[in-house]
Amino acid sequence: MPLVSMRQLLDEAAKGGYGVGAFNVNNMEQIQSIMEAARETRSPVIVQASRGARSYSNDRFLYHLMLAAVELYPEIPVALHQDHGNSPETCKSAIEMGFTSVMMDGSLMPDGKTPSTFDYNVKVTCEVVELAHARGATVEGEIGVLGGIEDGHGAGGDALAHVTDPDQAAEFVRLTGVDALAIAIGTSHGAYKFTRKPTGEVLKMDRLIEIHQRLPNTHLVMHGSSSVPQALQDVINQYGGKLRPTWGVPVEEIQLGIRNGVRKVNVDTDNRLAITGAIRKVFFEKPEEFDPRSYLKPAREAMKKVVAERMTQFGQAGHAGDYEPLPLAAMAARYAAREL
Repeated sequence: MPLVSMRQLLDEAAKGGYGVGAFNVNNMEQIQSIMEAARETRSPVIVQASRGARSYSNDRFLYHLMLAAVELYPEIPVALHQDHGNSPETCKSAIEMGFTSVMMDGSLMPDGKTPSTFDYNVKVTCEVVELAHARGATVEGEIGVLGGIEDGHGAGGDALAHVTDPDQAAEFVRLTGVDALAIAIGTSHGAYKFTRKPTGEVLKMDRLIEIHQRLPNTHLVMHGSSSVPQALQDVINQYGGKLRPTWGVPVEEIQLGIRNGVRKVNVDTDNRLAITGAIRKVFFEKPEEFDPRSYLKPAREAMKKVVAERMTQFGQAGHAGDYEPLPLAAMAARYAAREL
């Protein structure tokens, strides 16, 4: 099965009332972890790469690893997504390479740090929508500004400083025609999200529910949605790490979001924690080891376990064979006919 449209994955998720995990990758082992978890749980999946990941791995290496993934796991519908594109040029380069979905994050200026204006956001997102839909690719936009910084992208600061306004969200979707909308409700990038376990009030889940009520047919996206489990933190610290106490987004809050229109759930930090803990454990217990396979194998297994758990918690498990994925040409025709 070739790489498929993220729009179709999200449309099917909406029909089934579940969310789809979007997991970030930088290398072969992470891709293998995700695909093994998808096979184990029979899940459709979104694999995403940031600009930092594309630079680290080199675009061509990453893209061909993904081609190998869909060749080896033909039963799994997989969308390849550009995470946090900072400009139309970034999104265009991803589409031309073969990504089936892009995020145009026009909530920030091209430096990936400075909050933009609503008019700027609409302008650059419309540009990307026109380009992407002509090729059958999906577009995720963002309104509001997420807190934290990851891979050099993000405004930093208070996650509640730029919470999404429902009126602006509705106007943004109307003007741009995006397929999915990332909203700011108090989540943030990175491991250090909260200094205590967050409640629905801290996370502004009421705002998410209000936006869903205004936009019942728009696929919502939760960024910064790693749960940062204490158990993963403990493994790192047990074997020489020095993570400060931190809390992530509780799974039950994500599940509340899924019941209220969230169809794409971004997870990165949890997988980084799992990989790092497993590697630290090998280095600590077997300091004589120097074969990368000796620590990358348990790292790969640790990430697979986290991904499989999230797939089950988000409800996507068991849905890989529910539908026949459409080729991008068919999606482009549907966009042109205004069926989507």
